[in-house]
Amino acid sequence: MSSDNKKSPFFTLFIIFCLILILGFISSYLPSEDFQGVSFKANKIGVVKIEGVIFDSEEILRQLDEFEKNRSVKAIVLRINSPGGAVAPSQEIYHEVMRIKQKKKIVVSMATVAASGGYYIACAADEIFANAGTITGSIGVIMEFSNFQELMGKIGISSQTIKSGKLKDVGNPMRKMTDDERAYLQALILDVYEQFVEDISKGRDLDKESIYPIADGRIMTGREAKKEKLIDEIGTIQDAIKRAAVLGGITGEPDVVYAKKKKIDLFEMFMEETQSRVKQIISEKGFSINYLMKLQ
Repeated sequence: MSSDNKKSPFFTLFIIFCLILILGFISSYLPSEDFQGVSFKANKIGVVKIEGVIFDSEEILRQLDEFEKNRSVKAIVLRINSPGGAVAPSQEIYHEVMRIKQKKKIVVSMATVAASGGYYIACAADEIFANAGTITGSIGVIMEFSNFQELMGKIGISSQTIKSGKLKDVGNPMRKMTDDERAYLQALILDVYEQFVEDISKGRDLDKESIYPIADGRIMTGREAKKEKLIDEIGTIQDAIKRAAVLGGITGEPDVVYAKKKKIDLFEMFMEETQSRVKQIISEKGFSINYLMKLQ
């Protein structure tokens, strides 16, 4: 090929096209964080943040899954700043952490608060770090209902309910709760409570009998939690990252990468915020049956 052809615009475009194909091929075999971050180091610590009231697990599970599959991430740190939330999503994240830690070490760093559902998730990790003043614990389950029967009577409003079974409208705010309903709900709560204690026992390798005395809904500081063996160390997120690096077999300074949130458009963001706010109002006012674990 002549020197004139090498200098032609077509030859330049051909070279650029080949480079794009090569980079595209490489990126298809690399985790997205490596390619997008232009970093090919294999000494990474992945950080997943769990913040606010826990109503849904989908986004956290997605982030954990990405770090599990990312071969350059040697260990994961969960940064928890949550007072708890609904039982099911807390359990889903707990079981995912229990599964992933068989392949990669997972360390929890507690921020301001990691209580109830927040602690439920934390106890699945290999090790837990908390600040001395972190609020944690709150091991228990709570359901709250409002009753507007007297108020509605004063303003002349009554309610009629047609139902297929006597327990179909448990928690109806327009009437008083019956003894049978209270007993039914109490049994339901105790079943979920037992699941909570059992999972703490598995995650922390503690005897169930040693958990019951402190599983009465009380909150405690990080320092108190360490005495009760609910956490492992007093330390910051940096301490948790360093420990995760050691457990992950990383020598030297680890490269810390934070999980990227799923991109959503403005409409989806508005709908998610609205849904979250409605759920919060419902749970606070007790207008529906939500098995919420939260600060007492």
